[in-house]
Amino acid sequence: MAPSFEVKQRSRRRVRPGRSLWRRIRGPLARSRFLKNAIASLMAMALRFIARTNRRVEGSHDVEKAIAEHTPAIAALWHGQHLLGPTINPRKHRLVALFSRSADAELNALVAEKLGFEVVRGSGGRAGAHRARKGGASALIQLKRTLDAGCNVAMIADIPHGTPRQAGLGIVTLARLSGRPVVPVAIATSRRKVLEKTWDKTTINLPFGRSAVILGEPIFVPADADDGAMEEKRRQLTEALNRATRAAYALVDGRR
Repeated sequence: MAPSFEVKQRSRRRVRPGRSLWRRIRGPLARSRFLKNAIASLMAMALRFIARTNRRVEGSHDVEKAIAEHTPAIAALWHGQHLLGPTINPRKHRLVALFSRSADAELNALVAEKLGFEVVRGSGGRAGAHRARKGGASALIQLKRTLDAGCNVAMIADIPHGTPRQAGLGIVTLARLSGRPVVPVAIATSRRKVLEKTWDKTTINLPFGRSAVILGEPIFVPADADDGAMEEKRRQLTEALNRATRAAYALVDGRR
């Protein structure tokens, strides 16, 4: 006898206990500012601890030097590879980061704030009407003003729940509007846990290992770039960020 629909549903729920738990706690978490702040504080402490206990390997790039050379610039990172991003920015340097307006991203934004970032909420990946509905247009305006004021910004290059490791047009648009370069940034640790079932293969960095930071060459987008040129720059950024990511993992895994 074929299993009933209810049996199938129960089986499916058993397969994904983590997702079921998150759905149960997401509502209460979203309503409690105190709880969100407490969790964000613990996460920020954990990230600082992980960063401090991972020795930077020879061959890593000098973040201070890059800041001095390229400020104001747009730091580009991949989803799932960005968790240690706030820890590599020297606290004396002001940096504004873009986070989506989703409830899931709010906790990440709080963590970034506790690690010294300033936060702009909105969607920076897609173009057109969808981006406007997600607050993307206003977010890009705020980020352009930030760059115009001489402050660096950070953006996740790929689109949430889109194609991972493929840059969206939002970050390229910001580079065109501001005239400032996009600098690919990759961070890797030798000890890590990859969440294989997540859409972006989220990597949880673990303590007591080695770390590497690789910065790609800055990418400039002309103010008069047409659709074809924008697509070319998007592909260039994708390739540069993937190349930096491979280089960072090669360093920490001893595959130079």
